[in-house]
Amino acid sequence: MDAELAALEEKIMQTAALCRQLRAENRDLRSQLQTLAADRSRLAGKVDDACARLETLLRLIPE
Repeated sequence: MDAELAALEEKIMQTAALCRQLRAENRDLRSQLQTLAADRSRLAGKVDDACARLETLLRLIPE
């Protein structure tokens, strides 16, 4: 009986440790996602600006 309880306690401890590890990993991934979303938004703005400048330059070229 004591061996079964010890084994169960060990499994619970391993599960709790895994849960803590996964929470930390999830927190890090959410932070990375937020950073990447901000980068994507910034880069999309740069692409839009470049497109607008190219369209302006194309209008200046005589046909």
